Amino acid sequence: MGFELIAKNAVEVITEEEVRARMGGRAYVGYEPVWPIHVGWLVWLYKAKDLVEAGFEVTLLEALWHAWINDKGNFEALEEHAAKIRELAGRISGRFKFKDGRELAADPRYWELVVKVAKSTSVARIRRAIPIMGRRQEEVELDFSKLLYPAMQVADIFYLDIDVALGGLDQRRAHMLARDVAERLGLKKPAAIHTPIITSLSGVGRMEGTSREVDEVLAIYKMSKSRPGSAIYVTDPPEEVVKKIWSAYCPPREAEFNPVYELAAYLLLPYWGPLEIGGRRYEDPKLLAEDYKNGVVQPQALKQAVADGLVDLLSKISR
Repeated sequence: MGFELIAKNAVEVITEEEVRARMGGRAYVGYEPVWPIHVGWLVWLYKAKDLVEAGFEVTLLEALWHAWINDKGNFEALEEHAAKIRELAGRISGRFKFKDGRELAADPRYWELVVKVAKSTSVARIRRAIPIMGRRQEEVELDFSKLLYPAMQVADIFYLDIDVALGGLDQRRAHMLARDVAERLGLKKPAAIHTPIITSLSGVGRMEGTSREVDEVLAIYKMSKSRPGSAIYVTDPPEEVVKKIWSAYCPPREAEFNPVYELAAYLLLPYWGPLEIGGRRYEDPKLLAEDYKNGVVQPQALKQAVADGLVDLLSKISR
């Protein structure tokens, strides 16, 4: 049951053998503490809870310096936001450990790691990792500090002596960079677990070129606090949740990049229980996807079930 729980609702595990060998080790998630968080965060928070229940020591790293670099606010505000996220995360699992990223930055050994990581990779590779910030590569031209962000995220992993790095699929490039750099520096190569990303409520719009990798597309078109109208927040009152779901992008017979389907498949069904949709009971996201693509489940019925499920979930974890 241990690995089955770990693999539950994960897009990929890199690698299964490594994760199995590190059962009971250290896992972590790093995040920019910005409040209110949106419901997409709950996917990896519940996945982190799965890791705790599978025997891992899970640290939630409050990446205040990263958030400041990414223009998410001043330190006083970020500290207040971190406290609110810590409180909510504690309702999901009381066994999470929390680490203030400023503690890492206060240690000269951390900056030695940052420099070693930077020395072990190229500017081109760092630029390719920029989507982990939810930004396009071209957005860093006027702010050199943003090029430090990927090297700092990799250094976080090494400094905390992490066995398994957890994050949304949009964090894949940082984790793969850490694995590559670990080999060059003779450090522990972190395994990685990536969870699904919830698409923006407005959809993906017109794709900017079909050559973009999936993780970059997701980083750009995911739910985000910086994109008004793209997200449902844990602080939204029931009527606002319902309003947002009913106005969300939800094309018939299309599950890919469909935020309403994704909320059902990646959050509600794995972590909140079965959904009654159009007179049918669904427990398996694959069966729901099949019926939705075949037209058995209509968008209106899906929206009603997801709205009801989210309102119920948020009433339990938000105060």
